[in-house]
Amino acid sequence: MDISTTQYNRCDVVRMVGRVDTYTAPKLQDTMDGIMKAGRYNIVFDMEEVDFLSSKGLWVLTETQKNCKKLNRGKLVLANTNEKIKSSFDLVGMGDYFEIYDDLTSAVGSF
Repeated sequence: MDISTTQYNRCDVVRMVGRVDTYTAPKLQDTMDGIMKAGRYNIVFDMEEVDFLSSKGLWVLTETQKNCKKLNRGKLVLANTNEKIKSSFDLVGMGDYFEIYDDLTSAVGSF
């Protein structure tokens, strides 16, 4: 599991490689929390190399979205999400909770 971040003028991009599960989700949460503690609330989560998202991972994304949107400060958007993960969002009724973009350029450009 590898997590990297890149800060742009209008947003931060978080990239992760591997699985988002019970063991890796806390590190993703720490990364997202660190960005928000720095006062930045526009976040793109690039999921191009994420091959699995557990319920714990979904919880991290949901909590991050809730905190970003609090007081209308920003939002979390997803990029390069594979079809299996997209369908799991729909299955649990979260399909409309996140903006999902097919590529990183579109996601970054949404800000």
